[in-house]
Amino acid sequence: MENRILIVEDEVKIARFVELELLHEGYTAEKTGDGREGLEMALSGRFDLLILDIMLPGLNGVEVLRRLRKESEMPVIMLTARDAVMDKVSGLDAGADDYITKPFAIEELLARIRVALKRRSGNTGEKHIIEVGPVRLDSDRYEVTVNGEIVDLSNREFELLKLLMTNRNIVMNRETMINEVCGYDYVGETNIIDVYVRYLRTKIDDKYGIKFIQTVRGVGYIVKD
Repeated sequence: MENRILIVEDEVKIARFVELELLHEGYTAEKTGDGREGLEMALSGRFDLLILDIMLPGLNGVEVLRRLRKESEMPVIMLTARDAVMDKVSGLDAGADDYITKPFAIEELLARIRVALKRRSGNTGEKHIIEVGPVRLDSDRYEVTVNGEIVDLSNREFELLKLLMTNRNIVMNRETMINEVCGYDYVGETNIIDVYVRYLRTKIDDKYGIKFIQTVRGVGYIVKD
């Protein structure tokens, strides 16, 4: 799955230039020029890396980063015209992973993005907290919440939901799901996945009025952003 990158930059030409370069490199990219909207988008759980300007309307970049770091360890590269040492220190102290000043060579920015994504992948292995829409899964706490309310799940229900959320936007076939959730040596009913999906839908989709787990006829299931 391609990495998704959010650009929060109020200079329209720069934002569009970076967006086009990222798309050309095979990334998925979205942009906004407002600090508050950027924070909301960054907290949505849809992105793997944030490119963040400091001078922004609504909420400045350092404050966006401070608030983001309370809930997310998403890699952040600060992108700004400022090159004063104290500005760099402020960004790094707030939790930035890297810092690049304007004007910049796009090759350098792309290289820093690759390093940040690789570092993130190498350090975490897997995401401990996954968020898709109103559903949040915390592997460390073994806890699932919808709109902040804890959902009581069995071990297999949790593992099945984790598999679908980890592979969001990818159709998971039943055989793969059985192997991952029940084990490769599982011997039992072949509709076991359908049963657990039904349980999950009762506890999440039906209870909260959302269409979270979708059926792909003849194949399996998918969770979409």
